[in-house]
Amino acid sequence: MEQINLDISRVEQFISSEEIKALSLETLEAQGTLYKGDGQGNDYLGWLHLPKEISDQQLDDIEQAVAGLKEKTDILVVVGIGGSYLGARAVNDALVHNFSHLMKEQKAPHMLFAGQNIGEDYMHELLELLEEYSYSIVAISKSGTTTEPALAFRILKNHLEKKVGLEEARDRIVAVTDSSKGALRQLADEEGYRSYVIPDNVGGRFSVFTPVGLIPLAICGVNIKELVSGAKEMSQRCDPSVPFEENPAAVYAATRNALYRSGKKIELLVNYQNKLHYVSEWWKQLFGESEGKEGLGIFPAAVDNSTDLHSMGQYIQEGERTLFETVLSVEKTDHLVSIPGDPANLDQLNYLEGKNIDHVNKMAELGTILAHLDGGVPNIRISIPALNARWLGQLLYFFENACGISGYMLGVNPFNQPGVEAYKKNMFALLEKPGFEAETAQIKARL
Repeated sequence: MEQINLDISRVEQFISSEEIKALSLETLEAQGTLYKGDGQGNDYLGWLHLPKEISDQQLDDIEQAVAGLKEKTDILVVVGIGGSYLGARAVNDALVHNFSHLMKEQKAPHMLFAGQNIGEDYMHELLELLEEYSYSIVAISKSGTTTEPALAFRILKNHLEKKVGLEEARDRIVAVTDSSKGALRQLADEEGYRSYVIPDNVGGRFSVFTPVGLIPLAICGVNIKELVSGAKEMSQRCDPSVPFEENPAAVYAATRNALYRSGKKIELLVNYQNKLHYVSEWWKQLFGESEGKEGLGIFPAAVDNSTDLHSMGQYIQEGERTLFETVLSVEKTDHLVSIPGDPANLDQLNYLEGKNIDHVNKMAELGTILAHLDGGVPNIRISIPALNARWLGQLLYFFENACGISGYMLGVNPFNQPGVEAYKKNMFALLEKPGFEAETAQIKARL
């Protein structure tokens, strides 16, 4: 049976299987804390059983509700930052045609983003582009006051209202926000925007299977039923009733913590398919924000191979031995491109004639794994049968579940992010936001 598989055999020359199994009791205790809901951050566990709780009827309702908007939209601008946009972007980028923005026939709206940065040129150029296309907005924020997306939404809302008029703009704006409070909820109610609720018990980085991810993905033509179905399948494989050795989330959590305790402080998520770039970005936030606190945590980094073999490959091979790799390996591609022969053979590639490009890619992957092992880099491999909504749903839920277990093994609250407030306080002080007068005086004295 096809399924996502976790292979830790190439870790065992660094950490023995006995050492990993010795962590099984601690892992199961952390898993028990997660599922019993009696650990730190237990008011943010709504994601844990979410795939089983979402009905096909709910997904049908979403698809029907956004069908009209989908039909009249060329570009969907998703306004959000962090977990409010990375889940949707990870799934969308993994599934759409690499060059969909240049294709003459458009099957679904293109997904673009705003509020994930404060780049003035980015916003100016986005507005220039939107002048030429029919566009709609999905604004995602629990509070509606997070600076980056709130700023972007204010500008885009103003632009859209001027372009199509107030009534049409109201029909083209969707709010995904708190059920009862916050600036975006108030605005949505006052303006009559269609709106969806971010559950109170789900944090942003765990929200891809809530309306945060499902609404923009449905508008852009992703099969959200398959996505949720995949997550549900993986939730069954990760259930505490599954023995430790057969539970991929538990084994992954135990393995990465064993490596961390042996001095491997950096985890590199490696892919050999460029469409997985934003899955890596989503993963970086998931683990970085969940584990990086109290002076602890594995540092999550990512590389896109074989591109980064020609930039980071040297360091990975021979740099400081504080890292391990987790490789995302896609077993089957959607298309086949055969390598032709060439009579002159000046590039000396005729030995590959008749092979497919993916064969070369797979050999690059295997050769790199072996080279890095020889260089002292432990390797975890996650094999994914193909890139489609079902397998992505499985993969994302697997990482969410493992992250919860791993955070509790580390002894931290995996569901808060207190450190994020530090830069905000300084930024507000420098911007002279009302209420920050004392902080403004203090920070200006440092400049």
